[in-house]
Amino acid sequence: MDAERLHPESVSVELSGCSKEDARAVFDALCARYASSDRHTGDATREYHEVRPTVWLGTFDVADARRDESGPAALRESVDADVQGGYWAIERFRTTLDSLFTVHDLSTASGDQERELHVRLESR
Repeated sequence: MDAERLHPESVSVELSGCSKEDARAVFDALCARYASSDRHTGDATREYHEVRPTVWLGTFDVADARRDESGPAALRESVDADVQGGYWAIERFRTTLDSLFTVHDLSTASGDQERELHVRLESR
């Protein structure tokens, strides 16, 4: 695949404001839905500093979705997520988030070819 095609089909995800266990739960749920990612189910999430907040990153190819019947993901606390990608990819990814979590829109920003979502995820 060429680089132009990869960009609109993938989304980058930044998780913050949460524990490493909740970050792992979010990424595990997303890995169950998307076969192509730079993350893998069961990846260790680590906090690298005791005082400074940690941000966890992942990229998911939303064109490579798979059917998963596992249901909503369980979180201990809410998780803030910043998601960036092309319009089609963001729309598709948002549908996945809605199937896994209660999603609260915090803000959105739109550009010529990309969209950014800032959402808060909670258990359903």
